[in-house]
Amino acid sequence: MRLKKVLAVGLAAVMGISLVACGGGNKKDSKEKTYKIASDTTFTPFEFEDKDGNRVGIDLDLLEAIAKEEGFKYKVTAVGFDAAMASVESGQSDGMIAGMSITKERKQKYDFSEAYYDSKVAFAVKKGGKTFDNIKDKKKAEKEALSSLKGKTVAAKVGTVGATYANENAEKYGYKVRQFKDSPTMYQAVLTGNAAACFEDFPVISYQIGQKNLKLQVAFTSESGSQYGFAVKKGKNSELVEKFNSGLKKIKDNGKYQEIVDKYTKTK
Repeated sequence: MRLKKVLAVGLAAVMGISLVACGGGNKKDSKEKTYKIASDTTFTPFEFEDKDGNRVGIDLDLLEAIAKEEGFKYKVTAVGFDAAMASVESGQSDGMIAGMSITKERKQKYDFSEAYYDSKVAFAVKKGGKTFDNIKDKKKAEKEALSSLKGKTVAAKVGTVGATYANENAEKYGYKVRQFKDSPTMYQAVLTGNAAACFEDFPVISYQIGQKNLKLQVAFTSESGSQYGFAVKKGKNSELVEKFNSGLKKIKDNGKYQEIVDKYTKTK
């Protein structure tokens, strides 16, 4: 009996140690990761500060809705477009959402989500200037619009599809491109007469004109454009891309996606 009692006590002690070990392991494994997401500082209406100083925009609202659907935690840091890319490449951030166009060149460094927004390139001039969007033949409209910039300086934001489009046509149509790090400074260049026009993603310039009363007008909207995607460093954080894609589909299906886009793109 004594031997059985000793064995029983010993067995109970071993089981107790095992349960403690299992409990500790589960606690550690259940610790949820908080993803570090980099973003642009100002790329209205995708990310910007509202009048109360809150970070808002299509990108941020979409990310919040997707995270809620998929149940993951994240923290956004607004560092600027170029800095956001560098942050992801260096591993300081797990991903970025910043109105980032999906391109072949970028696919060499990043893995992208499914496209969450289709955008066109437009160029705007000071209010009262000539417009070309009323020309039904799009090729003719593009030729006349870009020809009107001959001998002038135009503005574009660094790293955007608008800048790429402006640069690709500069030599052919005889204008010079001056690049800016942020949209507000670029707009100011046009308003002060230091640039004849600015090239920008259509939803961005449309928001500024329609909801912020920016004294510019869209002169031409190109058929060229891009698709925006959520990005991570190539070969890293594939689970985050999968969660983004899954959540994106869910919010498109339940109507939340369109609700967010309409909130920022519909004119007053």
